[in-house]
Amino acid sequence: MKYRRMGRTGLKVSEICLGTMTYGDQVEEARSLKIIRKALDSGVNFLDTADMYVEGKSEEIVGKALKGHRDSVVLATKVANRTGPGPNDVGLSRKHIMKAIEDSMRRLKTDYIDIYYVHLPDYETPIEESLHALDDLVHQGKVRYIACSNFRAWQLCKALWVSDIQNLARFDCIQPPYNLITRDIEYELLPLCGGEGVGVCVYNPLAGGLLTGKHDPKKSPGKGTRFSLKSIGKMYYERYWLEANFEAVNRLKTIAREFGQSLPQFAL
Repeated sequence: MKYRRMGRTGLKVSEICLGTMTYGDQVEEARSLKIIRKALDSGVNFLDTADMYVEGKSEEIVGKALKGHRDSVVLATKVANRTGPGPNDVGLSRKHIMKAIEDSMRRLKTDYIDIYYVHLPDYETPIEESLHALDDLVHQGKVRYIACSNFRAWQLCKALWVSDIQNLARFDCIQPPYNLITRDIEYELLPLCGGEGVGVCVYNPLAGGLLTGKHDPKKSPGKGTRFSLKSIGKMYYERYWLEANFEAVNRLKTIAREFGQSLPQFAL
């Protein structure tokens, strides 16, 4: 396994990060535990989950899998999505962040999080409020590094500026979607991250499964796919199930064959 520094930090993470979004849903618990332990045995030291994945079940499974391995793993989880019915059970307010971190640590059976992502921008809460709360978590020892997901370049730039002028912990990593048919981060976000030393850990490298080549645009998505997830299947459908994307997949299949590779191999 190869390892890289996360952005400008000294933290070293495996080039492969194991995501756990479907653990406890499409992937039942026993199989999830086997997958995580196999990944750890293979040298993967980077695990990713979130408080909203399967209503917290994913975090609980990860917590069980990490028993006896916690200190050797770089554990990432996220905050921002709705986790309850109340008006403050969502977003990036100080109140929600402070409650969410405690809930995540309880489910993960740990007293600290290595990388704490804000899962998406909160347009109702000033970024200053969110960053001050996250900075407090770093100083309390509950979080080692803070990061963001699904931010646009201007949003990351503003957050870095606020952290700089107010001497707060800054986002050391960003998690955007990136694959052969979703490449818009190449224009502004990647150059910004390169210039500012922000690590990039992309998700959806297979475009939610579209780049496996197994889907037929004339048929409904099959069970057991990202597109059939109860919680976010609609989002995946709207993001990737497009005629232009299927046309791109067909062209990419031809190119992959020329290199003697399957489409998933070529895409990765």
